[in-house]
Amino acid sequence: MKRNIAIVLIAAALIAGACHSKKQEGPAGGGRQRNSGPVLADGFLVGVSSVSEKIEVPGSLLPFEETQIRAEVDGRIVKMNIQEGSLVSKGTLLVKLFDEDLQAQLRKLEVQLKIKEKTEERNRELVKINGISQQDYDLAALDVENLKADIESTRIAIAKTEIRAPYAGRIGLRTVSLGAFIAPTDIITTLRQVNQLKLEFSVPEKYAKEIKKGYTVQFTVDGGKQAHKATVLATESSVDQNTRTLKVRAVVNEQHPELVPGVFARVNLQLGKNNQALMVPSQAIIPTARNKQVIVLKRDSVQYTVVETGLRDSAYVQILSGVKAGDTIITSGLMAIRPNSKVKIGKVKTF
Repeated sequence: MKRNIAIVLIAAALIAGACHSKKQEGPAGGGRQRNSGPVLADGFLVGVSSVSEKIEVPGSLLPFEETQIRAEVDGRIVKMNIQEGSLVSKGTLLVKLFDEDLQAQLRKLEVQLKIKEKTEERNRELVKINGISQQDYDLAALDVENLKADIESTRIAIAKTEIRAPYAGRIGLRTVSLGAFIAPTDIITTLRQVNQLKLEFSVPEKYAKEIKKGYTVQFTVDGGKQAHKATVLATESSVDQNTRTLKVRAVVNEQHPELVPGVFARVNLQLGKNNQALMVPSQAIIPTARNKQVIVLKRDSVQYTVVETGLRDSAYVQILSGVKAGDTIITSGLMAIRPNSKVKIGKVKTF
């Protein structure tokens, strides 16, 4: 009897202990309650701003005009007026070739012309009194005109023995000397117009439509200490199929000692300018396998939105589609936010 009573008491004690333990444990989950409150995050108010893409392309400075001086005819140099590196004016005689044979021929023709002119004058008087036929007079007049044409042709040949500067510029290094016999294929020297320079560079084909006549560019040269400006003079008529670039030629707007023909130039361009661009911080963009997304705040919840991006700099990205001005996007706590999550905005920034 006593044994049965002891078993009952032990069982009752075990049941009471178990009930007490459950009361202390509380709900399932070991006493840890999940925080179901909103996620705290920062936001960015999307607004309209001006943006452009800055690119740097290589270029070269060129003389405004550059001509290789050559002779039109074969001949021996009898006079040379080329001082290397000097400035010459338009029409300056640079080289004179031997022309004594042509000068002698010219004098001979001039003497013949005088005789023929006197003959023509006598025949004119004779034809008035019917001393000769009209045909004889016409032949005498024709002889005069032929001699005048021969004299003009000889003078042109003599002019070809004189090589003159086609425009004002700076003479380069000469490649021939006095007394040398030269042909039209020989380069005597080079003349460059350096009082004004041209800048030549190429831009990627996607910006070809933005470079037009009158467009102003800035550039610097190696070793230069300041930026210079040039105005686009013309562009090539088509894009180069090998390099996929458009060649551009501009006129330099100033003269400076550091601007020397042939030097390398760095051309800085601001292209793709958009005064109605939507910019967002780069950390707000969530890249995925198929697209790019941002988290847009809708009242107190959020929505994942697919966007198309454009220009980019070190801190901001242009949004082409997906959001509009006035939207608020999430910029922090992106890993903790799920679709339709409750979000509490802390700080809101603008561009």
